Amino acid sequence: MGKLFLNPLFYLLIILFTFCSSDVTKQTHDEIIIYPSPPEPTRIQYLTKFSNSLDIIGRRSSFMDYVAGEKEGGDPIIKPYGIKIYRGKIYVCDTILGGLEIIDLNKKTFEYFQPKGFGTIKKPINVDIDNEGNIYVADAERREIVVFDENLQFKKSLGNAAELKPTDVFYYNNKLFVANMLKHRVEVYNTKNYNHLFNLPNANYSNKDPGFMNSPINIFVQNDTLYVSDFGAFKIKKYTLDGEFVDSVGSYGRGLGQFVRPKGIAVDKHDILYVVDAGFENVQMFNAAGQLLMFFGGTYSGPGDMWLPAKVTIDYDNLEYFEEYVDKRFDLKYLIFVTNQYGPDKINVYGYVEKKK
Repeated sequence: MGKLFLNPLFYLLIILFTFCSSDVTKQTHDEIIIYPSPPEPTRIQYLTKFSNSLDIIGRRSSFMDYVAGEKEGGDPIIKPYGIKIYRGKIYVCDTILGGLEIIDLNKKTFEYFQPKGFGTIKKPINVDIDNEGNIYVADAERREIVVFDENLQFKKSLGNAAELKPTDVFYYNNKLFVANMLKHRVEVYNTKNYNHLFNLPNANYSNKDPGFMNSPINIFVQNDTLYVSDFGAFKIKKYTLDGEFVDSVGSYGRGLGQFVRPKGIAVDKHDILYVVDAGFENVQMFNAAGQLLMFFGGTYSGPGDMWLPAKVTIDYDNLEYFEEYVDKRFDLKYLIFVTNQYGPDKINVYGYVEKKK
């Protein structure tokens, strides 16, 4: 993969067009939204968005008809935060709903998941799913990880509410990594028996040490490296899975490669790091050496822009559902989903693209 460095004065090209929040955004070649701006080679294309059930199935549920009466508008995605794509389904944590929205791309269905009893979800922040289909929800108000099986049946809750404020959860190699903002660390559990294994980092860092986790708000694990979005330090920090601090990316400020409100993170197969900044309302991309490559999004004025974005996730498995939105000049390599807590476009879908040979 070649370098993506660009002139910051030309980082954004957005051609605005009239849209309706309940319609799927489709583009002609004259309306394509790409990043960075020409003459830099295109790397990201905005594809479409999801905001309610009409974007998926074209109609509203009978439940919403009963509650809201017969009027226009589908079942809404209200205030999304975390998002996970698994086996053709999109799972969205909705902090106002007190549950998840589940979008089935194959069956074209949209449903609310609001479990009761022991599985009650109060304020879901993030979600991940293991290889067996078990669903792990980080509930910031309940202050536990709530576990459901592949059939959405409650299994177990993890964590001590007095010792845990979970902000993210990530499955990797039969282990569950949990960001604990209360204790400034990441908790690690065995997903076979749910026993607590250890905490990261392993050293007793003081709050002046670079390896100290001020406010671990989002996490990602790849190639035995733990990435932590440290909201309080305005940095993305890297650790070995033995708990040793390795390096950090970014700093506080409004310059290129700096952060104001870093939140969701993701890493692609080429070790490109994606970082959501809720202050800039964009996503910045860094190479493995921590150098800024480019960024996309921006304060909302139309499709492709962001409005208090929270989470970014990458998907390689469901390209077929979005190929129709890709400009014919490009090959789609993978999908990038970004959640917006406000505005008309609650889930933006972008594609990492390369020019056809």
